[in-house]
Amino acid sequence: MILYPAIDLKEGRCVRLVQGDMARAKIFNDDPAAQAADFETQGFSWLHVVDLDGAFAGEPRNAAAVDAILARVSLPVQLGGGIRDMKTLDAWMSKGIARVIIGTAAVRDPAFVREAARLHPGKVAVGIDAKDGRVAVEGWAQTSSMTAEELGQRFEDAGVAAIIYTDIARDGILKGLNVEMTLALAQAVRIPVIASGGLASIEDVHRLLQPDCALIAGAITGRALYDGRIDPRAALKAIAEAKRTGL
Repeated sequence: MILYPAIDLKEGRCVRLVQGDMARAKIFNDDPAAQAADFETQGFSWLHVVDLDGAFAGEPRNAAAVDAILARVSLPVQLGGGIRDMKTLDAWMSKGIARVIIGTAAVRDPAFVREAARLHPGKVAVGIDAKDGRVAVEGWAQTSSMTAEELGQRFEDAGVAAIIYTDIARDGILKGLNVEMTLALAQAVRIPVIASGGLASIEDVHRLLQPDCALIAGAITGRALYDGRIDPRAALKAIAEAKRTGL
Protein backbone atom coordinates (compact mmCIF):
# COMPACT_ATOMS: atom_id res chain seq x y z
CA MET A 1 0.00 0.00 0.00
CA ILE A 2 1.17 3.51 -0.87
CA LEU A 3 0.34 6.44 1.41
CA TYR A 4 -0.08 9.67 -0.54
CA PRO A 5 0.22 13.01 1.30
CA ALA A 6 -2.20 15.53 -0.18
CA ILE A 7 -1.52 19.08 -1.28
CA ASP A 8 -4.75 20.85 -2.23
CA LEU A 9 -4.18 24.17 -3.96
CA LYS A 10 -6.44 27.20 -3.67
CA GLU A 11 -5.25 30.60 -4.86
CA GLY A 12 -1.65 29.38 -4.74
CA ARG A 13 -1.84 28.17 -1.15
CA CYS A 14 -1.96 24.76 0.46
CA VAL A 15 -5.41 24.31 2.01
CA ARG A 16 -7.82 21.66 3.22
CA LEU A 17 -11.55 21.76 2.57
CA VAL A 18 -14.38 20.35 4.66
CA GLN A 19 -16.62 18.04 2.61
CA GLY A 20 -15.53 19.74 -0.60
CA ASP A 21 -16.83 23.18 0.42
CA MET A 22 -14.58 25.91 -0.99
CA ALA A 23 -16.03 28.37 1.52
CA ARG A 24 -14.70 26.20 4.34
CA ALA A 25 -11.06 26.16 3.27
CA LYS A 26 -8.37 26.29 5.94
CA ILE A 27 -4.92 27.49 4.90
CA PHE A 28 -2.11 25.26 6.15
CA ASN A 29 0.84 26.58 4.19
CA ASP A 30 1.39 29.64 1.99
CA ASP A 31 4.23 27.80 0.25
CA PRO A 32 3.07 24.52 -1.35
CA ALA A 33 6.56 23.76 -2.67
CA ALA A 34 7.98 23.95 0.85
CA GLN A 35 5.19 21.65 2.02
CA ALA A 36 6.05 19.19 -0.74
CA ALA A 37 9.70 19.29 0.31
CA ASP A 38 8.68 18.50 3.89
CA PHE A 39 6.72 15.47 2.71
CA GLU A 40 9.72 14.29 0.70
CA THR A 41 11.98 14.65 3.74
CA GLN A 42 9.50 12.65 5.83
CA GLY A 43 9.96 9.69 3.50
CA PHE A 44 6.85 9.62 1.33
CA SER A 45 7.25 8.05 -2.10
CA TRP A 46 4.50 9.98 -3.95
CA LEU A 47 2.64 13.29 -3.79
CA HIS A 48 -1.06 13.80 -4.44
CA VAL A 49 -1.80 17.32 -5.69
CA VAL A 50 -5.19 18.83 -6.54
CA ASP A 51 -5.83 22.16 -8.26
CA LEU A 52 -9.08 22.99 -6.45
CA ASP A 53 -9.67 26.21 -8.35
CA GLY A 54 -9.05 24.31 -11.57
CA ALA A 55 -11.60 21.66 -10.65
CA PHE A 56 -14.30 24.34 -10.45
CA ALA A 57 -13.07 26.35 -13.45
CA GLY A 58 -12.55 23.37 -15.74
CA GLU A 59 -9.00 24.43 -16.56
CA PRO A 60 -5.73 24.85 -14.62
CA ARG A 61 -5.67 27.71 -12.11
CA ASN A 62 -2.65 26.90 -9.93
CA ALA A 63 -0.01 26.11 -12.55
CA ALA A 64 2.63 28.31 -10.91
CA ALA A 65 2.27 26.45 -7.59
CA VAL A 66 2.43 23.07 -9.34
CA ASP A 67 5.49 24.16 -11.31
CA ALA A 68 7.17 25.20 -8.05
CA ILE A 69 6.43 21.81 -6.50
CA LEU A 70 7.87 19.97 -9.50
CA ALA A 71 11.00 22.11 -9.35
CA ARG A 72 11.47 21.52 -5.62
CA VAL A 73 11.05 17.75 -5.22
CA SER A 74 12.04 14.58 -7.05
CA LEU A 75 8.99 12.61 -5.91
CA PRO A 76 6.50 11.48 -8.56
CA VAL A 77 3.40 13.68 -8.49
CA GLN A 78 -0.15 12.69 -9.35
CA LEU A 79 -2.27 15.72 -10.22
CA GLY A 80 -5.99 16.33 -10.55
CA GLY A 81 -8.26 19.32 -11.04
CA GLY A 82 -9.39 20.89 -14.31
CA ILE A 83 -7.88 18.28 -16.65
CA ARG A 84 -10.63 17.95 -19.24
CA ASP A 85 -8.92 17.92 -22.63
CA MET A 86 -5.84 16.41 -24.25
CA LYS A 87 -4.06 19.75 -24.62
CA THR A 88 -4.15 20.30 -20.85
CA LEU A 89 -3.18 16.71 -20.12
CA ASP A 90 -0.25 16.76 -22.55
CA ALA A 91 0.96 20.05 -21.10
CA TRP A 92 1.12 18.59 -17.60
CA MET A 93 2.84 15.46 -18.85
CA SER A 94 5.47 17.56 -20.60
CA LYS A 95 6.20 19.31 -17.31
CA GLY A 96 6.90 16.02 -15.55
CA ILE A 97 3.63 15.07 -13.87
CA ALA A 98 3.84 11.31 -13.30
CA ARG A 99 0.09 10.63 -13.29
CA VAL A 100 -2.92 12.76 -14.12
CA ILE A 101 -6.29 12.31 -12.47
CA ILE A 102 -9.39 12.77 -14.62
CA GLY A 103 -12.59 13.35 -12.67
CA THR A 104 -15.43 15.32 -14.24
CA ALA A 105 -14.38 14.40 -17.78
CA ALA A 106 -14.58 10.70 -16.87
CA VAL A 107 -18.34 11.21 -16.55
CA ARG A 108 -18.82 13.78 -19.31
CA ASP A 109 -16.32 12.50 -21.89
CA PRO A 110 -15.29 8.85 -21.35
CA ALA A 111 -13.71 8.73 -24.83
CA PHE A 112 -11.18 11.30 -23.63
CA VAL A 113 -10.15 9.03 -20.75
CA ARG A 114 -9.73 6.08 -23.08
CA GLU A 115 -7.63 8.08 -25.55
CA ALA A 116 -5.52 9.56 -22.73
CA ALA A 117 -4.86 6.11 -21.26
CA ARG A 118 -3.91 4.81 -24.70
CA LEU A 119 -1.47 7.64 -25.37
CA HIS A 120 -0.05 7.70 -21.83
CA PRO A 121 -0.10 4.09 -20.57
CA GLY A 122 0.20 3.78 -16.80
CA LYS A 123 -0.11 7.52 -16.30
CA VAL A 124 -3.86 8.16 -16.23
CA ALA A 125 -6.08 7.70 -13.19
CA VAL A 126 -9.80 8.25 -12.80
CA GLY A 127 -11.02 10.24 -9.82
CA ILE A 128 -14.36 9.02 -8.52
CA ASP A 129 -15.84 11.34 -5.90
CA ALA A 130 -19.07 10.07 -4.36
CA LYS A 131 -21.80 11.92 -2.50
CA ASP A 132 -24.61 9.78 -1.07
CA GLY A 133 -23.49 6.93 -3.30
CA ARG A 134 -23.56 9.00 -6.51
CA VAL A 135 -20.65 10.39 -8.49
CA ALA A 136 -20.08 14.13 -8.01
CA VAL A 137 -18.56 16.35 -10.71
CA GLU A 138 -17.51 19.97 -11.36
CA GLY A 139 -15.40 20.20 -8.21
CA TRP A 140 -18.08 18.29 -6.28
CA ALA A 141 -20.60 21.05 -7.01
CA GLN A 142 -22.93 18.73 -8.96
CA THR A 143 -24.07 15.14 -8.47
CA SER A 144 -24.66 12.77 -11.37
CA SER A 145 -26.98 9.76 -11.52
CA MET A 146 -24.08 7.32 -11.88
CA THR A 147 -22.74 5.12 -9.07
CA ALA A 148 -19.04 4.70 -8.34
CA GLU A 149 -19.13 1.06 -9.43
CA GLU A 150 -20.81 1.93 -12.74
CA LEU A 151 -18.21 4.59 -13.51
CA GLY A 152 -15.30 2.34 -12.54
CA GLN A 153 -16.57 -0.53 -14.67
CA ARG A 154 -16.85 1.81 -17.65
CA PHE A 155 -13.04 1.90 -17.81
CA GLU A 156 -12.21 -1.74 -17.06
CA ASP A 157 -10.67 -2.29 -20.49
CA ALA A 158 -9.25 1.23 -20.99
CA GLY A 159 -5.82 0.77 -19.41
CA VAL A 160 -6.48 3.16 -16.53
CA ALA A 161 -3.69 2.96 -13.95
CA ALA A 162 -5.80 3.59 -10.85
CA ILE A 163 -9.10 4.81 -9.45
CA ILE A 164 -9.00 7.36 -6.65
CA TYR A 165 -12.19 7.00 -4.65
CA THR A 166 -13.25 9.82 -2.35
CA ASP A 167 -16.19 9.78 0.02
CA ILE A 168 -17.07 13.47 0.02
CA ALA A 169 -19.11 13.23 3.21
CA ARG A 170 -15.98 12.21 5.10
CA ASP A 171 -13.44 14.43 3.38
CA GLY A 172 -11.72 16.84 5.74
CA ILE A 173 -13.70 15.93 8.86
CA LEU A 174 -11.39 13.23 10.28
CA LYS A 175 -14.11 10.61 10.75
CA GLY A 176 -12.15 7.74 9.23
CA LEU A 177 -12.13 6.25 5.75
CA ASN A 178 -15.22 4.64 4.32
CA VAL A 179 -13.54 1.25 4.09
CA GLU A 180 -16.77 -0.58 3.28
CA MET A 181 -17.58 1.50 0.19
CA THR A 182 -13.96 1.58 -0.95
CA LEU A 183 -13.72 -2.19 -0.73
CA ALA A 184 -17.02 -2.57 -2.59
CA LEU A 185 -15.57 -0.57 -5.47
CA ALA A 186 -12.27 -2.47 -5.36
CA GLN A 187 -14.18 -5.74 -5.56
CA ALA A 188 -16.29 -4.49 -8.49
CA VAL A 189 -13.35 -3.56 -10.73
CA ARG A 190 -9.94 -4.92 -11.68
CA ILE A 191 -8.35 -1.46 -11.60
CA PRO A 192 -6.29 -0.63 -8.47
CA VAL A 193 -8.28 1.56 -6.07
CA ILE A 194 -6.81 4.29 -3.87
CA ALA A 195 -8.87 5.38 -0.86
CA SER A 196 -9.44 9.04 -0.03
CA GLY A 197 -11.54 11.10 2.33
CA GLY A 198 -11.52 10.97 6.13
CA LEU A 199 -8.26 9.21 7.01
CA ALA A 200 -7.85 10.40 10.58
CA SER A 201 -5.32 8.38 12.55
CA ILE A 202 -2.68 5.66 12.57
CA GLU A 203 -5.53 3.25 13.34
CA ASP A 204 -6.91 3.93 9.85
CA VAL A 205 -3.54 3.04 8.37
CA HIS A 206 -3.43 -0.20 10.38
CA ARG A 207 -6.98 -0.98 9.23
CA LEU A 208 -5.93 -0.69 5.60
CA LEU A 209 -3.06 -3.09 6.24
CA GLN A 210 -5.41 -5.89 7.34
CA PRO A 211 -5.73 -8.86 4.95
CA ASP A 212 -9.31 -8.04 3.96
CA CYS A 213 -8.12 -4.67 2.60
CA ALA A 214 -5.49 -6.18 0.32
CA LEU A 215 -7.41 -4.99 -2.74
CA ILE A 216 -6.92 -1.34 -1.73
CA ALA A 217 -3.74 -0.14 -3.41
CA GLY A 218 -3.19 3.02 -1.40
CA ALA A 219 -4.68 5.85 0.61
CA ILE A 220 -4.52 9.64 0.56
CA THR A 221 -4.04 11.57 3.76
CA GLY A 222 -4.42 15.29 4.17
CA ARG A 223 -5.78 17.05 7.21
CA ALA A 224 -4.60 14.41 9.67
CA LEU A 225 -1.02 15.05 8.55
CA TYR A 226 -1.35 18.81 8.82
CA ASP A 227 -3.02 18.61 12.22
CA GLY A 228 -0.38 16.23 13.55
CA ARG A 229 -2.90 13.45 14.16
CA ILE A 230 -0.72 11.09 12.13
CA ASP A 231 3.00 10.75 12.63
CA PRO A 232 4.23 10.23 9.05
CA ARG A 233 7.24 8.19 10.11
CA ALA A 234 5.09 5.87 12.23
CA ALA A 235 2.63 5.41 9.37
CA LEU A 236 5.35 4.69 6.82
CA LYS A 237 7.07 2.33 9.24
CA ALA A 238 3.84 0.37 9.69
CA ILE A 239 3.44 0.07 5.92
CA ALA A 240 7.05 -1.04 5.46
CA GLU A 241 6.68 -3.62 8.23
CA ALA A 242 3.50 -5.00 6.68
CA LYS A 243 5.26 -5.30 3.34
CA ARG A 244 8.27 -7.02 4.96
CA THR A 245 6.13 -9.59 6.76
CA GLY A 246 3.86 -10.15 3.79
CA LEU A 247 0.69 -8.83 5.36
